[in-house]
Amino acid sequence: QVRLVESGGGLVQAGGSLRLSCAASGRTFSGYAMGWFRKAPGKEREFVAGIAWSSGITYYADSVKGRFTSSRDNAKNTVYLQMFSLKPEDTAVYYCAAKGGSIVTVWNAYDYWGQGTQVTVSS
Repeated sequence: QVRLVESGGGLVQAGGSLRLSCAASGRTFSGYAMGWFRKAPGKEREFVAGIAWSSGITYYADSVKGRFTSSRDNAKNTVYLQMFSLKPEDTAVYYCAAKGGSIVTVWNAYDYWGQGTQVTVSS
């Protein structure tokens, strides 16, 4: 059974940093794409970043490009989202998700989801 567990969220001031983790278990994720999404109150779920598990290739939404970095640790079966220069508009529940194949930005293409972790950025 695939399980994704996010951690690392919290409250941070604008300009600060956080690192989210997503611990994956239940299968081999080689050939999978891991996506980071976020959902703010009153807004649609939004693609933030993606990383191809095997190659490490990454892709970012324009809104976070240059501020967020995704990486993975194969030994720990964990992907990370390092967030710098956080803004109040980054406030949301952040989710990691997994799908076979390449990174896509459409949330309903992903098969597995974590429970989410809250990120709150104060101004």
